[in-house]
Amino acid sequence: MAPGSPAARRRAAPRLLAALLGLHVFAIAFALEVSVGKTNTVMALNNSNVLLPCTFTTCIGFQDLVFTWYFNSTELIYQGKIKNKATEPTLVTRNPRVDFVGSTTKKDYNISIVLNNVEFSDAGKYTCHVKNPLERGAQHNATIFLTVVHKMVETDNTVTLIIVGVVGGLIGLLILFMLIKRVVLFIIKKTQDGKKECLVSSSGNDNTENGLAGSKAEQKAPPKA
Repeated sequence: MAPGSPAARRRAAPRLLAALLGLHVFAIAFALEVSVGKTNTVMALNNSNVLLPCTFTTCIGFQDLVFTWYFNSTELIYQGKIKNKATEPTLVTRNPRVDFVGSTTKKDYNISIVLNNVEFSDAGKYTCHVKNPLERGAQHNATIFLTVVHKMVETDNTVTLIIVGVVGGLIGLLILFMLIKRVVLFIIKKTQDGKKECLVSSSGNDNTENGLAGSKAEQKAPPKA
């Protein structure tokens, strides 16, 4: 059967369609991304306010996007809706102690919130969930863990300072050793050069005045009687 025959084209069509659909689904699956930053842990003092960061990105845009914050996966504490990238979110529902502090009309699509008057019972998992209807309902989420403490514990940096001091001292000694080595090599070179000059000059001297046969003077035969 010829590759370009109608039957061959009919056979190849389903495979081509499946490949195109697979690429489309792959692009949709990875178009929407949600992030809570470089670290997914936050520590807050009791009775303080704490920022819970979250941003999202999408390579094909969004419309009527809905974002929701959950506490421990089940309790809804904030929900907002964004019509498009030219508008700020509109509030759908929220916990009275939660305020929206992000912005979606700037370069980064920021949907962060602030939890006010943190209590020990607020410690747990907070999930930022985003759903974009423009991407055929694509959704993605990211999680951040909150720890509530009575007081912040100061980090003891003594060991770190000791390590830094030791490393700095070793580097200093290495530099000093290299400098000393260069100086010693320079002195040795100068000494060797001086000896060479001395030998060259000595080999050209006439020592006949000292009763010795000089290199330049010729010995004369004693006169005949």
